[in-house]
Amino acid sequence: MLDQGAPPQNPLPAAPASPGVAARLMRRKPVERLVAEGGQGEGGELRRSLGLWQLTMISIGATLGTGIFVVLGDAVPEAGPAITLSFVIAGLTALFSALSYAELAGSIPVAGSSYSYAYATMGELVAWVCGWCLILEYGVSVAAVAVGWGEYLNELLDGTIGVTIPSVLSSAPGEGGVINLPALIVVLLAMVFLLGGARESARANTIMVCVKIVALVLFCAVGIMGFKSGNYADFMPLGMSGVSAAGATLFFSYIGFDAASTAGEEAKDPKRDLPRAIMLSLIIVTALYVLVAGVAVGAWNWKKFDGSEASLAAIMNDVSGQTFWGTMLALGAVISIASVVLTVLYGQTRILFAMSRDGLVPKALGKVHRKTGAPRLNTVIVSLFCGALAALIPLGKLVDATSIGTLFAFGLVNIAVIVLRYKRPNLERTFKVPFGPVLPVLGFLFCAYNMFSLDTVTWVVFGCWMAAGLVFYFLYGYRRSRLATDDDLAVTAVK
Repeated sequence: MLDQGAPPQNPLPAAPASPGVAARLMRRKPVERLVAEGGQGEGGELRRSLGLWQLTMISIGATLGTGIFVVLGDAVPEAGPAITLSFVIAGLTALFSALSYAELAGSIPVAGSSYSYAYATMGELVAWVCGWCLILEYGVSVAAVAVGWGEYLNELLDGTIGVTIPSVLSSAPGEGGVINLPALIVVLLAMVFLLGGARESARANTIMVCVKIVALVLFCAVGIMGFKSGNYADFMPLGMSGVSAAGATLFFSYIGFDAASTAGEEAKDPKRDLPRAIMLSLIIVTALYVLVAGVAVGAWNWKKFDGSEASLAAIMNDVSGQTFWGTMLALGAVISIASVVLTVLYGQTRILFAMSRDGLVPKALGKVHRKTGAPRLNTVIVSLFCGALAALIPLGKLVDATSIGTLFAFGLVNIAVIVLRYKRPNLERTFKVPFGPVLPVLGFLFCAYNMFSLDTVTWVVFGCWMAAGLVFYFLYGYRRSRLATDDDLAVTAVK
């Protein structure tokens, strides 16, 4: 007869408690798993072919372009001659974030950039929000840059053969046109380069970056001859609020430096070279921006910039009294702005590649072509989407939407540095942000300050974009995430 009070002889193990919704939203992907998966895609792998020089050129190529060639004409009327101060404010915001990017890129050298950093530190939901912001940043930035390319193409055609593309075919519907055909064409050309692979794209980009630097140095050499100190007499006509507003707009000019971090899985020595490429590119770009802006406002009264799209070319024409130099600058701008389209489009495809590998977006976006080592379908889909935006949306709307998405993502990167130092103090770091958490905190505050300098319409667009992203996540990514479907990984992720 069994003793009723005795415990069962072979008790079945209790089923592990299923993590709650909050725990699943905060599940983190281990750093070691992120690094171990580097380069792996559906049906193939990305190729490690990029050194420090190519990574620096990618970062400069993605940064130096429309911000100085085109957006300057929109920003100067907001700040007046103090536009140089606006560039410094935007540059400081970028610097603090660049330091954080450099530390994380040296610790977690993967293709996802700040999306992957957030995944390792703050959990899946925050990572998704960051990735969704990066889609806005990179995708809309490609479109905005492409629109600026079309404006300089018209300037070049006018100076060489005396004709321009009719506005009906070179302007968005909201600006009196039907389609911006040049903007669509440059995106499709960049797509063709990217389909050939990262190494071939990097070579083309390096040539275009050298051309754009020469073009800006040429502008300074010609523009300084028309410098008038009186143009700086009323330095801050619209006050500090105007300087801040212009700084928020000009932050668009700095968004490309993080493009190097998206090449983490195609770099030969990412832990050493990524931090160096990020910092080196930001120093070069900031110096050029401040120099060019200072010469431009010295040569032209700040009120003349209002409504001027190809302002640098116009300044060179005015100063020299002939169209030759302006045409030369337009040629340099056409070549150099194309490099921004190429490198930013590259960054967008690699971020989606990483999100696809994690199961948050369809697997087809992570499929790698065996011959070229490029995610072909991903590249085609992203290019067509960005091309459609460029062809149909006005430049001003694209710039502000890009800035707010970028600032949000950069703010998260600064937080991620602090969180990772707390959670993984012994993690190998090839670069560390100096002064402990002080600079990352300042970076976050600068990002927040610039975000709140943007207008209400931009915030409404951003809110709608984020709402759409959350709907997509809960309908798709929440259940298909690899952290949800891989039991071993899921157990680690919720600890």
